[in-house]
Amino acid sequence: MKKIALVAALAAVSASAFAQSSVTLWGRANVTVESQKIGTADRKVVVQDNRSRLGVKGQEDLGGGLKVSFALEHGLDIDTGKQTGGAFWNRESSVQLSGAFGAIRLGNWTNGSYFATADYVSMHNHDTGTSDDKLYSGAGWTSANKVGYFTPNIDGFTAEITMHAGEGADKRAFDLSANYDQGPLHLGAGYSKQGDAKQYAGRALYELGEFTVGGYVQREDVNGETRNIWRLAGMYTMGASEFHVNYGDAGRSAVGAKANQLTLGYNYNLSKRTKVYGFFTKLDNKDNNAGDLNSLAVGIRHNF
Repeated sequence: MKKIALVAALAAVSASAFAQSSVTLWGRANVTVESQKIGTADRKVVVQDNRSRLGVKGQEDLGGGLKVSFALEHGLDIDTGKQTGGAFWNRESSVQLSGAFGAIRLGNWTNGSYFATADYVSMHNHDTGTSDDKLYSGAGWTSANKVGYFTPNIDGFTAEITMHAGEGADKRAFDLSANYDQGPLHLGAGYSKQGDAKQYAGRALYELGEFTVGGYVQREDVNGETRNIWRLAGMYTMGASEFHVNYGDAGRSAVGAKANQLTLGYNYNLSKRTKVYGFFTKLDNKDNNAGDLNSLAVGIRHNF
């Protein structure tokens, strides 16, 4: 009888906990079949993962507008079933306290400066797989051991201020980003710095009926060696179909090669969560042919 009473008590506690909080399992399965030519190697056909992921997130309402939440995100290769990166929760592992003041987050997550610029204009395949932006600079990038503050949304304006602790021999890092989304106009800016490596970028995107056009300009500075990087992107929608084109260019420096990249893509949205698509992407490395990439792909992406 004591065991039965204990089980009943635990069940009551669990039911109460679930009533006060919510936990969601979510993710993305994204894979293509591609004809690839990398560098000077022979062309080959491959099954290619496009940054598939599995995540768990939850939130508890503490009352008075105060909420606590967490996010755990695991990257995996759909084509092999293997995890990506060394850590299991390699994409994100964080806990956050939010309210009218905004939010304070601790842990590991992707820099806001990236989402505010390069990722925002990567409309074809969310900057994943072989058609991702090969030119965007990650100078000053650090995702682990961070403390960040997120402002509330004020008339379309939001910002993120993040500091990396710099544990052990690792240097401290800073990441700043800002976004403005109001009507058809979307603006963003980002800055990151760690030691002698830093980057800053600005982004603009405009929606005009079936057409969407955008781009970003970035300045990379590593040990005093600088170069400019930019990308333009466009999308035309017609019913469930999307037609994409984007082109990027990176200048030459002592720490970076001169290169350009062209991507043409087509998406057909079977639903809000599922699409079939195809693309052609070509990366032309002007300083080293071994870094060239040429790929023709068809695939499917499902968000859950």
